Amino acid sequence: MKSAIIIGGSGYIGSFLLRELLSLGEFKHYLVYDINPLKGFDDELSEGRIFFRKADVRFKLALPDVDVDGKKSWIFNFAAVHREPGHEYKEYFDTNIPGAKNVNDLARKTGIKNIFFTSSIAPYGKSLSKRTEESNLYPETAYGISKALAEKIHKEWLYEDNSRRLIIVRPSVIFGPKDPGNVYRMIKSLKKGTFVLPNGGNVIKAYGYVYGLIDSVLFTMDKRDKLIVYNYAENPLVPLNEMTRIVKSKFGYNRPTLRLSTKILAVIAFFVQVISKVLRKETSIHPVRVRKAGFPTNIEPKYLADENFEFKFSFKKALDHWESLSPEDFI
Repeated sequence: MKSAIIIGGSGYIGSFLLRELLSLGEFKHYLVYDINPLKGFDDELSEGRIFFRKADVRFKLALPDVDVDGKKSWIFNFAAVHREPGHEYKEYFDTNIPGAKNVNDLARKTGIKNIFFTSSIAPYGKSLSKRTEESNLYPETAYGISKALAEKIHKEWLYEDNSRRLIIVRPSVIFGPKDPGNVYRMIKSLKKGTFVLPNGGNVIKAYGYVYGLIDSVLFTMDKRDKLIVYNYAENPLVPLNEMTRIVKSKFGYNRPTLRLSTKILAVIAFFVQVISKVLRKETSIHPVRVRKAGFPTNIEPKYLADENFEFKFSFKKALDHWESLSPEDFI
């Protein structure tokens, strides 16, 4: 049977893709492997449209309980340790490397010929210049290095058999409904008047709306290329200071936005960390995160642009769409 096996399907992107595939009726069966429970799909689970298996990608993955058509079925690998900072250096390697190997083994044992892997823009490393899929990789962090190695591991599986297909997406910061990530934190901070533009905000911070990303997944699956490696970011991007202007204009926020250098912000973040530890309180303010905020991530989705993919979501349109689906996020 034509089946979709979604590794890490309980996560943010995985659950959005699952819902879209269900609505389109793309597959007969949906098998979700995740260390966390799958939420929001109770009806589909009870009806037997989705099968859930608790699994840790660091270890061998059990075979599915249903027959799969190897030529038509897909494995989607979303599982990863990714929050940075947030984990010890070795944790990124302990999960992301064995995870890719175990997904490959599952594909071999089931005879599934198609893998979709979610990598990251982190393997590109820091650069003031624009990065496309043709750019060299210079990963500098444990996360970036582990993702680059995972890409290589999946390519090794691909080259074992000429009938196999592999799609690798390198997404930028993904945001959307119910996501408490960077873009949402920026919006909340702008509302409170606590957001600070690093170095005046004259940098490109690549971002992608989750619904646009899912569109790109379906778009590339419809291609016939043996290997596709593509970036996902909205096109065109706007600089960080323009993003803040759009947010303030849309929601009527009128509190001033401070502008400070990244060096000063990093010093402030250091002392916030020290004080938080003394008070035993958690904070999202971290020197590493502040330095990352001030450095550009100018990512161009060249493959998609060349293939005439329709980018539906400018930053303003993404906010409009997000608010229409989940207005409570902005209360």
